[in-house]
Amino acid sequence: MHKFGLVGKDISYSFSRNYFSEKFSRLQLSDHSYVNFDLSDISELESLLQSPGELQGLNVTIPYKEAVLPLLTTIDPEAAKVGAVNTIKFTPGGTTGYNTDIYGFETSLLPYLEPSHKKALILGTGGASKAVAYVLERQGISYTFVSRNPLGSQYHYEDLNSRIIAENTLLVNCTPLGTFPDTKRKPDIPYDGIGAGHLLYDLIYNPPLTAFLAEGQSRGATTMNGHEMLKQQAEKSWQIWNS
Repeated sequence: MHKFGLVGKDISYSFSRNYFSEKFSRLQLSDHSYVNFDLSDISELESLLQSPGELQGLNVTIPYKEAVLPLLTTIDPEAAKVGAVNTIKFTPGGTTGYNTDIYGFETSLLPYLEPSHKKALILGTGGASKAVAYVLERQGISYTFVSRNPLGSQYHYEDLNSRIIAENTLLVNCTPLGTFPDTKRKPDIPYDGIGAGHLLYDLIYNPPLTAFLAEGQSRGATTMNGHEMLKQQAEKSWQIWNS
C-alpha cells in the first residue's frame, strides 16, 4: 500500500486530499491513498515522523511548516534557505523536507507579472510567506513584509497608507483572512490606493473570489487566487515522492 497525507491543524477543508484522491482514481492507482492528519500539537507530528508505518510522503500546512524543520533527518537546500517545509519524503535513511510552495507560487505568478510589478507587499509572515519572498527576490522584485507584530524594517498594518499601497503594485495575501466560512474578512489595508496597474494575489482558494480580491477587482486590478499554486505544488510533491 502506498500511503500519503497532509499534516496540519483544522484541515477538514483540505485541497490536497481531494486533489490526490481524484488523481489516484484517474490513474487507477487503487493501492494509493491520501489521508488528513489533523494534529493539535507538534508532539503528535514528531510521533508520526518516528513511526510512519506505510507512509511514503506528507504535505505540511499551517501551523507546522516551520516547526517541522528540527524534526527532519535532512532538509533540501532550497527549503533550508527559505526556512519552511511543506513536503516530506520518507526514505530508508529517514525523512527529507522540501518546499514545493516555491515552485507552485513562481509557476503560477509568472504569467501575470508585468514590468511595472517591481515593488511588493507580502501580507503575513507565516511559512508560506517565506516561499513568496524567496520567489520575489529571485525575480528581482523588492518586497516588504506587513505584520501585526513587525520586526526590523517590516510594516505594521497601521503604518500603511494609500501612497504606500499605490507604490507597491504587487500585493500578496499570505494570511488566512477571508477563508471559508469567514469569507467577509480581509487584510486591513488602505484599498483606496489600489489601481488598474496592481496585481493582487491571494494564496486562499476557498472561496475563489475573496473579499481581498473583490476589493482589487472593484478598482480595476488584476487578481488571482491560490488554486493554481496548490495544483502546481501538489504535482511537484508527487514528483518528489516518486523520484
